[in-house]
Amino acid sequence: MKLLVKLGGTLLDHAGTRDRLTPQIASAVREGHRVVVVHGGGKQMTRFLDERGIESKFVNGLRVTSPETIDAVLKVFAGSVNHELVAALNRAGVPAVGLSGIDAGLVEAEQMDPELGAVGRVTRANPALLDLLTAAGYLPTVACVAGDRAGNIYNVNADQMAVACAAGFGADKLIFLTDVEGVLDGARQLRSVLTAAESEGLIREGAATGGMQAKLNAATAALRHGVGEVRIAAGAAPSALTRILSGEELGTRLVLEEVTAS
Repeated sequence: MKLLVKLGGTLLDHAGTRDRLTPQIASAVREGHRVVVVHGGGKQMTRFLDERGIESKFVNGLRVTSPETIDAVLKVFAGSVNHELVAALNRAGVPAVGLSGIDAGLVEAEQMDPELGAVGRVTRANPALLDLLTAAGYLPTVACVAGDRAGNIYNVNADQMAVACAAGFGADKLIFLTDVEGVLDGARQLRSVLTAAESEGLIREGAATGGMQAKLNAATAALRHGVGEVRIAAGAAPSALTRILSGEELGTRLVLEEVTAS
């Protein structure tokens, strides 16, 4: 099975959580799954900028990315966060390879809005490198940084990066491991299964806002680009990834449309 696992930056901010997740990912690789990891690092980025007296500004949930901020994006996302994760995966016994969207033109982007600076909108995913590495038993571990053919560098939302990689790679499953237990409906009840249409309904009703709205939009885009199933679940839950891959209905499973028995 082709599997893409997106790790939220909050989970990677603590060595203990990171070191509980990496053996589960390594186990999936050893079981024969072709796995790609995409990660964020927003908390680490904000802390890095704060330490240097640089204010973090956001517009519609996206970090305004000035020239000094894009330098920090490279140092944090593609630097410390990526390499700490790769080191933890290697320690768990799987040959991980640290990448960003810049490498081999893996993910190309364009400027989303001049007001946001170097924030990118994904325009193309080129999965050949992911196919090559996973076929040889390596674990591509991708930071949410992209480029274009003119050599520009962009800060890309990690959920959107995960969708682009999953769709290009032809993933059977996209699993968002995050800091929430799943998707809650208007009554604040956890939904175990959601269709794309139901996800859009939660957004229209105002039940899903902010980060969850962004995740549902990303999940719906993934489903409509051929990803078979998307899961949103709490990465800090005990053995979260292992349980999902064993068939447990942990978190919320999102599908394009519900299949009814004939």
